[in-house]
Amino acid sequence: MKKYLGTAICLIYSLIKFSGMKLLLVKSFKFTLLNIVSPLTEVEIGRNATLTFGKMIRLKSGSKVRVRAGAHVEIGANTFLNHGCMIISHESIYIGQEVQLGPNVLIYDHDHDFRSEDGLKGLKYKTSPVEIGNNVWVGANTVILRGTKIGDNCVIGAGSIIKGQYPPNTIIVQKRETEIIEYK
Repeated sequence: MKKYLGTAICLIYSLIKFSGMKLLLVKSFKFTLLNIVSPLTEVEIGRNATLTFGKMIRLKSGSKVRVRAGAHVEIGANTFLNHGCMIISHESIYIGQEVQLGPNVLIYDHDHDFRSEDGLKGLKYKTSPVEIGNNVWVGANTVILRGTKIGDNCVIGAGSIIKGQYPPNTIIVQKRETEIIEYK
């Protein structure tokens, strides 16, 4: 019973929050009525940016979606962002349908351009779109970097750092070795 009450509260909260955002950002924000969003999530949309949510998006507490000026983010139907996930776009991030993001997954379509004339304080970025296909499962604490394209039906192991092209129907695991060194 407690679970259903919490879900109902999140559903009502997201309806109120997203309806208010839609009133303020008429063309920039698209969503359906059935989304379940924790009150502890953050959604920011910059000037001339767009954010599109499909049906039944679920965002757990601590999740952040930030769409910077001129950027575009689209999240497909039945997609789940677990606690602490962060999506920050300066260009374009597309997440397909039925995608499951484990806790603390980070998705960035940009890097700081530290070689710019002003260095890091100049806030210049190198950007490249990120695409995540349908039915993808991303394990906890994974970082997905700019220029990444993940095909449909992929599984990404926890703690991975992902950059590049990954074909559909693959399991992506980054192996780590632990070395134990004795000392006196």
